Amino acid sequence: MVKTGIRIDIPGFGSLHIRALCTDYTGTLSYRGELIRGVKKRLLELSEKLDIHVVTSDTRKTARAQLQGLPLALQDDIPSNRHDEYKQDYVENIGIDLNQVAVFGNGKNDRLWLRAVREAGGLAIALDVGEGCAMDAMTNANVFVSGIGKALDLLLDEKRLVATLRTR
Repeated sequence: MVKTGIRIDIPGFGSLHIRALCTDYTGTLSYRGELIRGVKKRLLELSEKLDIHVVTSDTRKTARAQLQGLPLALQDDIPSNRHDEYKQDYVENIGIDLNQVAVFGNGKNDRLWLRAVREAGGLAIALDVGEGCAMDAMTNANVFVSGIGKALDLLLDEKRLVATLRTR
């Protein structure tokens, strides 16, 4: 099945056609290693329109069990000496143009993929779910959001993103 993606026209910002979501897990989809309430439902809904990729250093080693059964690609075997570069390489090689990617992250090791997607014209979202957000992640994103539910809802209800990013 070919997924339709999500189209969002943002006055003064431009048009987005998001076809994939790439996201971190630890401190992004999870808090203290556990998937945050409401995330599973939202990911299931988004998976009908988007390819979803979770790329994580998985600090607490819980991602595989917590994400089991969800329609997504999980990459949790990242070389320990190059987390940030690995994530950037991953998003650049998923077979979808970066301007058609939404990427989520909160850590310093997310800064490179956030920047790559933002600079290519895609959507880069830094967020905090209670474990903090590195300033490098925030400064390389288009948007900062408090809470993963709110971040996912920006894709599920496009008018929220329009209100955030519009300049006219």
